[in-house]
Amino acid sequence: MNIYDVIIVGGGLAGLTSAIDLSKDGLRVLLVEKDNYPKHKVCGEYVSNEVLPYLNRLGVNFETTPPDHINRLQLSDRKGQLVEIKLPLGGFGISRYAFDHLLFKKAKANGVDFVFETVTDIEFIDDRFIIKTAQQTFMSILAIGSYGKRSNIDKKMDRSFITQKTPWIGIKAHYTSTDFPEGLVQLHNFEGGYCGLSKTETGSVNFCYIAHYDTFKKAKSIEDFNQKILSQNPYLKSFLENSEMDFEKHLAISQVSFQNKKAVEQHMLMAGDSAGLIHPLCGNGMAMAIHSAKLVSNEIKSYFEHKDRDKLEANYSRIWKKTFQKRLIFGSIFQKILLQPQLTRYGMWMVLKSPFLLKKMIQQTHGKPIQ
Repeated sequence: MNIYDVIIVGGGLAGLTSAIDLSKDGLRVLLVEKDNYPKHKVCGEYVSNEVLPYLNRLGVNFETTPPDHINRLQLSDRKGQLVEIKLPLGGFGISRYAFDHLLFKKAKANGVDFVFETVTDIEFIDDRFIIKTAQQTFMSILAIGSYGKRSNIDKKMDRSFITQKTPWIGIKAHYTSTDFPEGLVQLHNFEGGYCGLSKTETGSVNFCYIAHYDTFKKAKSIEDFNQKILSQNPYLKSFLENSEMDFEKHLAISQVSFQNKKAVEQHMLMAGDSAGLIHPLCGNGMAMAIHSAKLVSNEIKSYFEHKDRDKLEANYSRIWKKTFQKRLIFGSIFQKILLQPQLTRYGMWMVLKSPFLLKKMIQQTHGKPIQ
């Protein structure tokens, strides 16, 4: 059996970026992903510019899929009060369909091996990982878990959060809109949730929201929910009435979990949403996934110099917590505010009087450019 230096389970942003980073340094990397590329995913599809220096260093460029360069944010409450600010750092809008595929092609060019099968079991035996699919078995020195928000792997590992039901549902579709401006990301509050709008590389608008199940169950379908609940916000009502959906149907995910997770689980290094999920309203989940890839890649490269697994796991857990814990706490606070009408009205009154406060709030959930 061939032994890899690193096997990565899950080929989202964190998995693909860490594969590129590690292979760039000559490590032998296998990435196991259940679906082929390209593919759409439920995602806000807004990326903070903080990750651009890192992506540039890895040789990732967007010449073939130029994104929408975003520098403004509009925020509204469910009654239509609106505040607009210039984003402190800015970001770019690109679909996961294009972004993941771009990273996949770069990883392949770097020599990363890919297997498109579902992982059925992971064992750590004699200081090695044994990773199985229904068809094959692989072995590695180290392993990264970057398989997303929740998975059958979490159940097999008996991770603490997996047994706790969560009331969050995520919905996404792309729309064609003739009057949605470039360079803008919008965040609109509605009863039980919030919806983000921004342009992608194709010019289509990504329409993505997260809703509490107690509110969602009031409707018969996603379309009914959009009409009855989302459209209570005048900006969402106007968008839905003046645009046309590009997808045959909305994409949906349930049981979106914001519970605390461990950065290391049974010696596997977790990255991206597998390590922790920031509330989507903060607009920084994609950047955090990419940043976590840099953190885990740095620690893995150091490991192959010192060969101390305990040191690797302790260092990664510490640096992950130091980098992201404050953002996750602030994200949780912001979500609680947007889900309480009175707090939302008071918060909107505050930022309307002083938009600088909104900029400071955004800075709490974003990082500085990754050098």
